Amino acid sequence: MKDEPRSHPFRNSTQDVATADLIPDTPQTRAPAYRLAFADAEFMTRSDLRPVRLQLELLKPQLVLDERGINSTIVMFGSARIPDPDQPQTAKVPQLAELCRYYNEARRFAAMMTERSMAEYGRENVVMTGGGPGIMAAGNRGAADAGGQSIGLNIVLPHEQAPNPYVTPDLCFNFHYFAIRKMHFLMRARAICIFPGGFGTLDEMFESLTLIQSGRMKRIPILLFGRTFWDRIINWQALAESGTISEKDLDLFRYVETAEEAMAEIDGWPAQA
Repeated sequence: MKDEPRSHPFRNSTQDVATADLIPDTPQTRAPAYRLAFADAEFMTRSDLRPVRLQLELLKPQLVLDERGINSTIVMFGSARIPDPDQPQTAKVPQLAELCRYYNEARRFAAMMTERSMAEYGRENVVMTGGGPGIMAAGNRGAADAGGQSIGLNIVLPHEQAPNPYVTPDLCFNFHYFAIRKMHFLMRARAICIFPGGFGTLDEMFESLTLIQSGRMKRIPILLFGRTFWDRIINWQALAESGTISEKDLDLFRYVETAEEAMAEIDGWPAQA
């Protein structure tokens, strides 16, 4: 990120943090109260500072993406557990092996979309994933295959977790708050592609559908890869028949099977909206 502008005559915060290492070592300077507030990790992680941390977590990716000139994204959700079919299979659940084809479709789709993005100087239709393994890695990998950039929005989890190696390093973010991460998924989204997944994928899908259904977000393409999977997991028609959603709500998403079908749905969206 860029440092503070130097158009004013005052010292900036970076200089003052560096100067703190040069001060005399005394009981007063060692006391926690003496630390600069914004450079004091113990202070910044207090529960009282949660509103400030929420604001910072919203602001940091926003500033970086603005500085990179990224105007719109293509968001890809999907399971972290679907493996690369070209790697030795260690999955204990046979059905996961059957879903491997969606790894390849995610990779192909991301490459196709990234080629389009690069024609627009990498400012539009930039692939964005959750930054982890599985389908997320396939999305970032496809963008790398095409020689373009992609975004990863990682989240701190109790177990060991790291970004997949295909995310563009300067666009690899880390979050503490799921809510702020979700906001960044949708703030620039021009389309949302949802591959087979578990709780996290379902959570992100229903969040997106709810925002659009309730009029809190404009309609954009929501594409579900793998009709067989989704119809087995969710009985959409039963929801409509029970009256808990409207029949017209079933038009909020489309089924696709291939990268080409997804591209066609996105390209045809203005005529449908």
